[in-house]
Amino acid sequence: MRLKNIPRARDVIAASRWAVDEPEKMKGRWAEEFGEPADAPVHLEIGTGKGRFILELSKEHPDINYIGLEKYSSVLLRGVEIQDELMLKNLRFIRGDAELITEYFLPGSIDRIYLNFSDPWPKERHAKRRLPSRQFLARYDTILSPGGTIEFKTDNRDLFDFAVEEVPGSAFEIAQLTYDLHADPVMNEGNIMTEYEEKFSALGNKICKYILVRR
Repeated sequence: MRLKNIPRARDVIAASRWAVDEPEKMKGRWAEEFGEPADAPVHLEIGTGKGRFILELSKEHPDINYIGLEKYSSVLLRGVEIQDELMLKNLRFIRGDAELITEYFLPGSIDRIYLNFSDPWPKERHAKRRLPSRQFLARYDTILSPGGTIEFKTDNRDLFDFAVEEVPGSAFEIAQLTYDLHADPVMNEGNIMTEYEEKFSALGNKICKYILVRR
């Protein structure tokens, strides 16, 4: 998918109070960034897109601190602009690369990771770039707290099957799994739809989801 370039995006994000510049310098200082209470849980969405999902979570759960990580400025722009209006104290954005998360966060400092409708990277030679790959699971293992969890949603069945196959041999095990989220009364309870989820489910695509916990 070719992304539309928005020239002003980088400047808007850089000027925002709610977008963290040079996140590697925040390693070990996130509690200071969010303020009281210092022991509030921290949840991270990787590939936050335009921010709809994490903005809704932040509004619903003011007792949890949220960080949205997105690689592309032109995509992240909308979420930052909305946050500039809402000024949710428990939400920050990072324009950064998911491969560098161990440079952004201390070991054990993240309590939950969300992966929503991640790029499938369909070519086999790009498998290690897929966010639910074993390579990324190892990175998540580093930054997650002992009781940390990973939640992954997608409508791409091939990607989901790949993700499930990557779990054995990792530090995680599958706690919950569904191949039709919206028809699952337990896993769908409290579900917040992303832009892609709304679009693809309207087309009749079934949404797959798993929740991973440490072994």
